[in-house]
Amino acid sequence: MIDLSVHTFAVLAFAAFAAGFVDSIAGGGGLITIPALLLAGFSPTAALGTNKLQGMFGSGSATIHYAANGQVDLSRQLPSALLALVGSAVGALLATIVPGDFLRALLPVLLIAIALYFALKPNMNDVDRAERMSSFLFGLVIPPLVGFYDGLFGPGAGSFYMLAFVSLAGYGVLKATAHTKLLNFASNIGGFAVFAAVGVVYWKIGLMMGVAQFLGARLGASLAIRIGARLIKPLLVVVCVALAVKLLADPANPLRLLIGV
Repeated sequence: MIDLSVHTFAVLAFAAFAAGFVDSIAGGGGLITIPALLLAGFSPTAALGTNKLQGMFGSGSATIHYAANGQVDLSRQLPSALLALVGSAVGALLATIVPGDFLRALLPVLLIAIALYFALKPNMNDVDRAERMSSFLFGLVIPPLVGFYDGLFGPGAGSFYMLAFVSLAGYGVLKATAHTKLLNFASNIGGFAVFAAVGVVYWKIGLMMGVAQFLGARLGASLAIRIGARLIKPLLVVVCVALAVKLLADPANPLRLLIGV
């Protein structure tokens, strides 16, 4: 059992609030909460499990707020959400036996590519455009695929959802963000269920952080609805680059060896 001081509790609560705010707009909340949990003394597995618990509050809060403002139709997206949940659960089950070296090496490159796409693509706004993949095929393929990745590894899942919604489904940036939060919420549930089943979730701390996540996500979603792509686009670019830098800074990342860092 981890014995945390009042100061550490306060730091974790603040980290969760900040993560909820950022995640509700551009994803990447785990970039804040997972390092905070690790610094507090959690093992990597316990940090991932507890992060899934508190992350459900943030993604759930954002989803509710976006839905209440007409940005996402929950009933129509329920099948996609269920597929994301199942994909995440399967990914979490495999997380302990599938080597993560390839994903660690590839992910920074993908995140930088996503950042460049959103930074350089013209007319990136809240206006919907023609879809490049049918709604049925998109719902059948993308949610379980990204959900699987979210359960297996995690970082950048929201960015992958965003990229798919904008480039394949033709959604405007705000609508893509709203739908991303719904699928994030579903994949968080799937991953959390597996981590809880194997007993690596610290409930007391996760629930405390969850309340802070809920409040931060509510504030972030409100600002995203009010400002739209002018807020979401630059923050998404920053989050993708920051996550790529963090992954590259990890001495265990095989990509560092390939590029001679």
